[in-house]
Amino acid sequence: MGVAHGSMLLVYALIAIAALILLITRYKIYPFLVLIIVSLLLGLAVGMPMDQIVKSFETGNGNTLGHIAIVVGLGTMLGKMMAESGGAERVATTLIRWFGEKNIHWAMMFVAVIVGLPVFFEVGFVLLIPIAFNVAKRTGKSLLLVGLPMVAGLSVVHGLIPPHPAALLAVQAYNADVGKTIAYGLIVGVPTAIVAGPLFALLIHRAIKLPEDNPLAAQFVAVKPKADSELPGFGITVFTILLPVILMLMGSWADLVFAPKTLANGLLKFIGTTDVALLIAVLVSFWTFGARQGFTREQIQKFCGDCLAPIAGITLIVGAGGGFGRVLMDSGISKEIVAVAESAHLSPLLFGWFVAALIRLATGSATVAMTTACGIVAPIAAASASAVKPELLVLATGSGSLIFSHVNDGGFWLIKEYFGMTVVQTFKTWSLCETIISLMGLGLTFALAAVL
Repeated sequence: MGVAHGSMLLVYALIAIAALILLITRYKIYPFLVLIIVSLLLGLAVGMPMDQIVKSFETGNGNTLGHIAIVVGLGTMLGKMMAESGGAERVATTLIRWFGEKNIHWAMMFVAVIVGLPVFFEVGFVLLIPIAFNVAKRTGKSLLLVGLPMVAGLSVVHGLIPPHPAALLAVQAYNADVGKTIAYGLIVGVPTAIVAGPLFALLIHRAIKLPEDNPLAAQFVAVKPKADSELPGFGITVFTILLPVILMLMGSWADLVFAPKTLANGLLKFIGTTDVALLIAVLVSFWTFGARQGFTREQIQKFCGDCLAPIAGITLIVGAGGGFGRVLMDSGISKEIVAVAESAHLSPLLFGWFVAALIRLATGSATVAMTTACGIVAPIAAASASAVKPELLVLATGSGSLIFSHVNDGGFWLIKEYFGMTVVQTFKTWSLCETIISLMGLGLTFALAAVL
């Protein structure tokens, strides 16, 4: 059997993605199994060496889980502690009081933008979803109206605004100025988040009925609301939720505070890694949400054990999505997509957006799309005659990396499962929300380029 080349690779990729969607939506086969089967068949179809297909899938699966499994595990424990102690309820009631029930979707977006700054999308998501469940329950509003503005806020900071890790990598690749990138990122990002989040949610939530019974929501919502005096204070609750965020920011500023290679610098960076920051926050929550609220050690142990069972399935699916993305890369399909982009001769901004968008569609990962695209676009942009501000290149590439999230993206499955949606509903809500962010981000970046 020969190895597929050129445009045939793209045809196989399209067939594989279509088969994935069909098997999951129409034939209701469990996504984890479908992702494995389609990945292996795709590898065989394009003529990858047989001994490499499984290895490639396992590598992608392992790389994705290596980060996400720990993040989702620790984040869920923190969320569970926040829920059991009444911390999520406290934040929910305070936000409802400050913003009013009518404007709760705005509150969720602002909270997400703040929490999302230094953390990966998945981390921000698992930190905030208990609050979303509680707000939805308290106000009797659709989880979509509360949750979509939240994921839109998280997604915008993920793609556009340093100190987010993906955006920081792009800043380095294009030699952009961090301060300017943050400023321009906010100018482009805030209106984009408003349209893709609260405004889009107001429009779409009426059209989509979520199931009454969401087993994951049941984990994070107290059956009978506690009396106000029994809830932890707003300050200590917010401190515990933001602790990983603060630690990660401190880690990213280590070089500014201490000389590189010193013990203090190394320690700050160590504490600032996602896994360690979340671990510290979980341990702190055992006191702030646990012991201080009168829970025994046995009860805290039980919360930790109980909350992990429901996320096992999600974690496996997210990993399998990573495996599928890796097969697309190793089979040469991702390279082929880039070649198509390079032959299109676009302006540097549009080119950066286009390359990132194609890689995002092929691999599912915004971070991979952003980092890979920078490597391809930076030399071409440097050689191009038209002078483009590197900060705007960061924004254009970031916008491209957020386009249409679909079945090969871990975030797609995370949102589908937590919101209790079908695959088709997830396309109509989350995938569309991401596409609005991507197109509007590009449009506003061009507008900014015209002004600057």
